[in-house]
Amino acid sequence: MGCITWQRVALRTADFLISAVVVLFLLTAGAYSAYALWDNNQVYAAVDNVQDELLQFKPAADGENGASFEELLAINSDVKAWLTLDNTAIDYPVVQGENNFSYINTDVYGDFALAGSIFLDSDCDGSFHDPYSLLYGHHMENSKMFGDLDLYKDEAFFNENTTGTLVLPDRTYHLQIFACLLVPASEDAIFDVNQWDANLNGLLDFAQENALHLHSDTLDTVRAREGAQVLAMSTCSTEFTDARTILLAWMTTPEQ
Repeated sequence: MGCITWQRVALRTADFLISAVVVLFLLTAGAYSAYALWDNNQVYAAVDNVQDELLQFKPAADGENGASFEELLAINSDVKAWLTLDNTAIDYPVVQGENNFSYINTDVYGDFALAGSIFLDSDCDGSFHDPYSLLYGHHMENSKMFGDLDLYKDEAFFNENTTGTLVLPDRTYHLQIFACLLVPASEDAIFDVNQWDANLNGLLDFAQENALHLHSDTLDTVRAREGAQVLAMSTCSTEFTDARTILLAWMTTPEQ
């Protein structure tokens, strides 16, 4: 009988310990989930705060009323442009660092920020005189940073929304969006920015053959226009490992 009693005590003790471990695990998991949610909200709130502050410094385009570009440069001399895509929440300054890691987790003020900044590839000309320029931005929910590039994967949205602006210190480019693509991060046609210095034909051929959606008339105009310039915008996507959503836009000035 004594042996049976000790076995029952041992089993009850084991049950108690297992229950305690389960409760502790659930409490830890709940606390972690609450922290993760709070931390995620902090990241998104930080993006909102920075964007709200910077919008007052959004430079005027084509002689419109607005701030001067010098006000942006006073905040950070790495600011090269201001990008706006119409009918999206993409409305940010563009910076360029010494390398492509400089602004992955750094905001325009130079502070650490998981959301990072919209930045120009470090191998591109900072004054946007190259035939091909490439911008990067984190893919974030709630239309933050380059999250709204996803909108262009919807054919109806792509067809109806084709415009934007890129404001520089000395000129404004009007953007005419002509292609949306889904590519791996290893795709040289997009990410080897120097190969299109001579001409854009290879890039345009790649877009024509691989685009999810395409405005062929605009692409044909770009192909025929001597000295044409293309702006690419890249963000992460989830369709496959290392997937990237790419938007291509023709850069034109008012006199073109």
